[in-house]
Amino acid sequence: MPETDARSWADAIGMYAHRYTIAKVTGREHEDWALDVGRLMHESTPDIRGWRVNDPKAGEPERVDDPYYPFVEVPSDPEKAQSLRSRVHEIPRSSARKLLVALSTLWLNIEKTKEFEQHRAEWEEKADVVLARFPDGSRFYANTGRDSAELDYYKKISGCSTISRHVWDVGLFLVSDTEVGMVWSFHAW
Repeated sequence: MPETDARSWADAIGMYAHRYTIAKVTGREHEDWALDVGRLMHESTPDIRGWRVNDPKAGEPERVDDPYYPFVEVPSDPEKAQSLRSRVHEIPRSSARKLLVALSTLWLNIEKTKEFEQHRAEWEEKADVVLARFPDGSRFYANTGRDSAELDYYKKISGCSTISRHVWDVGLFLVSDTEVGMVWSFHAW
């Protein structure tokens, strides 16, 4: 596993800068990781280590009245946390790696990404840097359906259980004993 520091982290999540993608990490404060996700959804939440955050809507007009925009339901109590958990399914680290790569592509679709083979090694290395922040024993959750753990994220992602105001959003929650992160991409058609 590669070493992750502020510089390598910034470079790794830089692969999401050209998409409408939120990528950030905060500390765990609750036994239930889903309650911690609510802080990630807030635009002003900094990275717990002071590292780079990718949040293209931070400071935008949509967030003036609603700092949680574009998310629909913030998991602020046990019932709402359960609602969020019902929309995601655990996936293995190997699938999380592929999903992190897919989330960096323009159409969230490796098959439509002509330059994939040319950049594959570079993008996979960046995904490995993101994953290195989450040690063995960490858990990963995707909103791509009940069969999320069996999906090949280098094929077309054909479904999702949205958690935003948009018609399509796909993402990954990364959960360790001390931190919770999200890499979440949106199509805002």
